[in-house]
Amino acid sequence: MALQTSKEGEVPLLILKEGTKRTSGAEALRSNIAVAKTVEETLKTSLGPKGLDKMLVDSFGDVTITNDGHTIVKDMEVQHPVAKMLVEVAKAQDLEVGDGTTTAVVLSGELLSKAEDLLDDNVHPSLIISGYQKASYWALEELDRISTKIDPQDREKLMELAETSLSSKVVAGGKGLDYLSSLAVDAVLQVARQVNGKYYVDLDDIKVEKKKGESLEDSKLIKGIVLDKEVVHPGMPRLVKGAKIAIVNAAMEVEKPETTAKIQITSPTQLKSFLDEQTNMLKEMVNKVAATGANVLICQKGIDDIAQHFLAKAGILAVRRAKESDMDKLAKATNARVVTSFNELTSADLGSAEIVEERKVGTEKMVFIEGCANPKAVTILLRGGSDMLLDEAERSIHDALFVIKNVLEDGKIVAGGGAPEVELSIRLKERAKALSGKEQLAVMKYAEAFEVIPTVLAETAGLSPLDAMVKLRALHMEGKVNYGVDVVKGELADMVERKIIDPTKVKAQVIKSATEAAVMILRIDDVIAAAAPPPAPPKSGEGGMGGEEY
Repeated sequence: MALQTSKEGEVPLLILKEGTKRTSGAEALRSNIAVAKTVEETLKTSLGPKGLDKMLVDSFGDVTITNDGHTIVKDMEVQHPVAKMLVEVAKAQDLEVGDGTTTAVVLSGELLSKAEDLLDDNVHPSLIISGYQKASYWALEELDRISTKIDPQDREKLMELAETSLSSKVVAGGKGLDYLSSLAVDAVLQVARQVNGKYYVDLDDIKVEKKKGESLEDSKLIKGIVLDKEVVHPGMPRLVKGAKIAIVNAAMEVEKPETTAKIQITSPTQLKSFLDEQTNMLKEMVNKVAATGANVLICQKGIDDIAQHFLAKAGILAVRRAKESDMDKLAKATNARVVTSFNELTSADLGSAEIVEERKVGTEKMVFIEGCANPKAVTILLRGGSDMLLDEAERSIHDALFVIKNVLEDGKIVAGGGAPEVELSIRLKERAKALSGKEQLAVMKYAEAFEVIPTVLAETAGLSPLDAMVKLRALHMEGKVNYGVDVVKGELADMVERKIIDPTKVKAQVIKSATEAAVMILRIDDVIAAAAPPPAPPKSGEGGMGGEEY
C-alpha cells in the first residue's frame, strides 16, 4: 500500500506490502459488527427447547447434526477473524461452565447490534465500552440478588436443572429426558467430594463411553470403569470375582536393544537357547505379577503372545493397550497405584473390585470393572441407534453434568425461560437513570440487549414476540421475578413453579463472555489484512504433457 505525500512530484512512501487491504474507522467497525450479527442470526434459531438443529458437513463429507452452540460455531470453519473471536467466546463458555454457549454468542451479537444504533447517533465507541463495562458489573450484582440458594443434596432440584439443560437437546423426546437426567445426577453425586462443607467435582472422573445399538433408554451408569477392550487370550477367565488388579504402564515384551547388532547362529541348538531365554524372561514377568496375588492385569502397552499363554495358565485376566486416561480413572476407583515396571510391582500396589467381567455390548466386547473399592470414578455407557444420535447424546450429557457440577459448587439457581434476562433488563434501565450523558444511553442499550433471549424463546414457542415482551415487562414490574416463557406449553408462566431453572454460574459466565467479546470488537477501528501468499508453482511434469505448454 502506498501513501502519497502532499507535495507534487515526490516519490510515494511504501508503508505496507503490495496487495495489503486496509479498512479503518467507522467502516472497519461496522463491517466487524455485521459479521457478529451474521453469526448471531445463524445461532439464534437453535436457542431453547424448540430451537432447530443445524446440519454441518465438513470438507471430508462427515455430517454433524446438532443445536449445541459450541459445536456449531466450532464446526462451521469460519474464516473472518471476528467470527473466530465469537468461536472463542463459545469455547470459553463451554470450558468454564459447559452450558449456555448459544446464549453467550447470541447476546454478544445483540450487544454489538445495539452498539451500532449508538454509533448511528454519533456516540463514540469508548463511551459505549465504558457504559457496557459498568452495565456488566451491575448485571452481575443484580443477578446475585435474584438468585436462590439451594441445598446441594436436594436431588429433586438437581433433576430439574438437568432436565432444563437437556430439554433443548435432541435427546429430550420420549423417556430419554428423565432417564438421562437421572444418570447425570447420580454420576455427579457419586464422584463429588466434600471438603470443609464445600463440594468439589472433577468431571474427568466421569467417563462417557458410546456404543451403537439398542436405544438411549438402555444407557447405564456403571459404578466403576468400562474399558473398550477385550480379554487378550481365549484361555483366560472371562469373569473374576474378588478381583486384585495390577495396573502397569509397561510392555510385557522382551525389549529390543536400540543399537543395531548382528548375531551369527551356526546351529539349531543356539537358536533354541535364544528362544528359551526369551520365554524365560516373559515367564519371569508373569511370575512377578502372580506373586503379588493379582488376578487381573491392566497393561497400557503390549503383551507378548507367549506372555499371554503364561498369564492364561496362571488364571490371570489381562487387558492390553488401555488408554492412559482410563488407567488414571481405574487407579482412582480401585485404589491401585500405576507402576512403570514389572520389577517394581508389589501387593501394596494392587487395587480391588468386586467383579471384573468381559461382556458383549452390541457387536463388540468390553471389560466391566464394578464394585470398586473407592467408586469415585464412574462410567456412563451411552446406547443409541446411530452414531450421530450418540454424538449428540454425548454433547447433551456433557452439558447436564456441568450444570449439576456448577450448582453443587456454587449452590445458586435462577429461573429459566428468559425470566432473569427480563428482570436484569428492567433493573439496569432503572439504575441507568443515575448516570448522565451518553454513558446512560450505552447502559440502556445493554439492558435492551438482554431482551433478545426471551424474544427468541417466545418466537420459537409460536407466540408473538412483541406481545410476549410487553406482558413479561408488566409482570416483572409487578414483582413477579420468575415469570418467563414456557416454550413447551407456549405460554408465559412462573418458571420455578414449572421446574424450569438454571445455575446462576452459567448466567454469570454468559454476561462476562458476551461483554468481553463485544468490548473487544468495539475497540477495533483498523483492520489491516495482509495479502494472500502466491500460489505454489506446479511441480515438474504437472504442466500438461511432459511439463510443456501448448
